[in-house]
Amino acid sequence: MPLFARKTETVPCTVEVSHRFEALHAHVRFNDGSVIHPGDEVLVQGPPVMAAWGEVISEDRVATITRATALERLWTRLTGDFEFIELCEFSFSEDLALEQEKAA
Repeated sequence: MPLFARKTETVPCTVEVSHRFEALHAHVRFNDGSVIHPGDEVLVQGPPVMAAWGEVISEDRVATITRATALERLWTRLTGDFEFIELCEFSFSEDLALEQEKAA
């Protein structure tokens, strides 16, 4: 694994977008079995997949995977927990609930 050089791969993938009451999601499955590791970046080629209400759309596409270097992967592993904690603190903040109570 290179320390400073990034490697890119082009792989076939399937994009599934669901816009239903039971399931609202967008998933990418790599058809060749490629695996994403911490720090890797994925760019799916083509226009955005837009599903209308009640639809599930599945399309075959091509994705470009940019592999993280060994240093980037280590940094992502070391700092990833802190970013998750920051997200949780922001998402579950009581400030908005307190402001709504004061306004009522």
